[in-house]
Amino acid sequence: MRDTLEALDAGEIGVAEAESRLAGYATTAAGRFDAAREGRRGIPEAILAEGKTPAEVAALTATAVETTGHALVTRTDADDAAAIETAMADLELDTADALDATVDHDERTGTIVVHAGDFEGPDLDATVAVVAAGTADAAVAGEAAVVAREIGATIDRIDDVGVANLDRILDQRDRIREADVVVVAAGREGALPTVVAGLVAAPVIALPVSTGYGVGGEGVAALEGALQSCSVLTTVNVDAGFVAGAQAGLIARAVDAAGPD
Repeated sequence: MRDTLEALDAGEIGVAEAESRLAGYATTAAGRFDAAREGRRGIPEAILAEGKTPAEVAALTATAVETTGHALVTRTDADDAAAIETAMADLELDTADALDATVDHDERTGTIVVHAGDFEGPDLDATVAVVAAGTADAAVAGEAAVVAREIGATIDRIDDVGVANLDRILDQRDRIREADVVVVAAGREGALPTVVAGLVAAPVIALPVSTGYGVGGEGVAALEGALQSCSVLTTVNVDAGFVAGAQAGLIARAVDAAGPD
């Protein structure tokens, strides 16, 4: 505590970082940012942009970068990205040492990742395969990939291998078998996670996607099919790319911690 207070008094850290060290979170006008989550849980605190104004998203993002050196924002749009770009420029002006922050906005996945120039993220010796049944499922799959990558896993993306033509997934089975954990995103009837789980030894996480229409639309059929699967797999909620990526990242951390066989 004394070291933190002395650093604050000397101007080496700001109020947000001091509060995060002492309380585990930093208070902003937009809410509390859980700066200690990554150390406590192994998962970076994500900022959900949905339901927030661009100004609120930007404020929380700036606090994340101040306190942890990076930020992960989900379900964003162009207005959120513009507000974050401005906030990063302003933050550099207010800081003695320029942050040289990079802002990576992936419009397809709706994610924004910000890294301070001196940020060094984890680097796990583990691979997460992120498999998407169709092109329409790629956005949700991509969110999972971004999250697992921020946790430190190596990502192998495999797209457009749905069960309408089994040759597409069978052609990739050796590649998928090399992964330590597999996330499979599928809409419609959601058959692909069950198929993949029957082909590989690694843990499989089913990620139902709200693509499709009719009686099983909005991801209901995909979710129920994954829950009812005769193959052994774990299922997350519909369109829950963050949760699937975080769970895969945690498994990757355990693989890395276990070391070589």
